[in-house]
Amino acid sequence: MTGPQLSVVIPAHNEEACVVDTVRALAERLEAEGISHEILVVNDNSTDRTEERLIEAMTELPTLRYVNNPPPHGYGLAVRCGLERFEGDAVAVVMADAADPPDDLVRFYRVLESTQVDCVFGSRFARGGVAQDYPPFKRVVNRVANTFVRILFGLHYNDVTNAFKLYRRHVIEGLQPLLSHHFNLTVELPLKAIVRGYTFEVVPNRWRGRRRGSSQLVLKEMGSRYLFIVLYCFIEKWLSAGDYRRKPAAEPDARAVRRAS
Repeated sequence: MTGPQLSVVIPAHNEEACVVDTVRALAERLEAEGISHEILVVNDNSTDRTEERLIEAMTELPTLRYVNNPPPHGYGLAVRCGLERFEGDAVAVVMADAADPPDDLVRFYRVLESTQVDCVFGSRFARGGVAQDYPPFKRVVNRVANTFVRILFGLHYNDVTNAFKLYRRHVIEGLQPLLSHHFNLTVELPLKAIVRGYTFEVVPNRWRGRRRGSSQLVLKEMGSRYLFIVLYCFIEKWLSAGDYRRKPAAEPDARAVRRAS
């Protein structure tokens, strides 16, 4: 029996209010599209009823499974736990609060199917993208941070901090070791993929701010962590990329691929 084509990893820390609804919407949409899938929720040391809700939901959602992330908790650690355990040929990281609509995940997967690229990266700020209910201060910080990364790495991609991305299995294997414990993993994964020579397509995506529960991202605490991982990837780009850089057997259509210069 073959495994799922697509795995969806969802980190969940105290998400009892929304995680099951998010999983249900994803499962129904992927099933309607005929996409073989699994939805792997990583319960990140929740102190509410998140795990209980997941156990109940597994009786109605056969493609759902969950694992418990051992202490300490942290977004990056939870995602890494899921990336060590997913079974699909490709994997997407999706937020538990339904910020990323299932239709966009289907579009990402269809792009991966129809091209030879290794990754599909979302952009909320490309033409056709949407960032709804984004707090103004966080939007400004986001745009400044992404501009800094674009200039530093010479990229055209303008939403590196967007968590919503899709990777083939061999990419995740090729990005090891992963270092980030927190939300800076959202930057480590794509920057390492770019630096190590994996190809990617940028697809506009829609994002909606959290309506239930509370955000786990604290900007003041995250600044130094983001900077560390950006500089780490920059050093790798210039000093040790040759140790990791992937050499593809055949170059995909240049019109469909964007590389770091």
